[in-house]
Amino acid sequence: MNVLLAVLRKDLLIEWRSRDRLVAMLVFAVLVVVVLYFAAPPGQEETARAHVPGLLWVAWVFATVLGLGRSFALELENDALSALALAPADRGWIFLGKALANVILVTTVQALSAVAFALAFGLDLWPVAGRLACLAVLGAIGLCSLGTLFSAMAIRTSNREVMLPLLMLPLMVPVLLGAVRCTQQLVATGELPWSPLQLLLVTDGVFLIISFLGFEYVLDE
Repeated sequence: MNVLLAVLRKDLLIEWRSRDRLVAMLVFAVLVVVVLYFAAPPGQEETARAHVPGLLWVAWVFATVLGLGRSFALELENDALSALALAPADRGWIFLGKALANVILVTTVQALSAVAFALAFGLDLWPVAGRLACLAVLGAIGLCSLGTLFSAMAIRTSNREVMLPLLMLPLMVPVLLGAVRCTQQLVATGELPWSPLQLLLVTDGVFLIISFLGFEYVLDE
């Protein structure tokens, strides 16, 4: 637990001082919102409500991939990745610290970009803001758990900017399927459907367990 808190504090402190990933992710997400606004401009309210969940998660996923690609970049400096591997603790706790820092960063971008999306498409998300925030956190956990593992795998490759999305996106289908369906019904009816929510919860749990156990072997490589 001390290792988790130390890694989490380190990552958040570095990000607070530089804000390079946060700003890059937020600008990218807003730019995606602008592109989607011109590609699918808001018409009737029903049409906007039907398309907004998928479009919203498109912006969030691309911004997440951009941020995760830089998750271990600083660890390469001064061979800090090797120092993490030599830490006298279960390496799964190192993973959890990195993943939790990524979740906090991603959810911050999600909150700010959701406001921009609601303004662009003329949607009132305030009545469902609490439940939408819970969905965003669950989706961020699924994206960041496996994404953090793949980021550690891809960071030493020569084409890491390409490898991460190639490894990550195909396996993100269950997370996106559950998150988009839940968001779609939440925006349309104000209710959370249990079946896609269950898929999202189970997928998050499976990804967290696999990544926690597999991170030790990733650092060895």
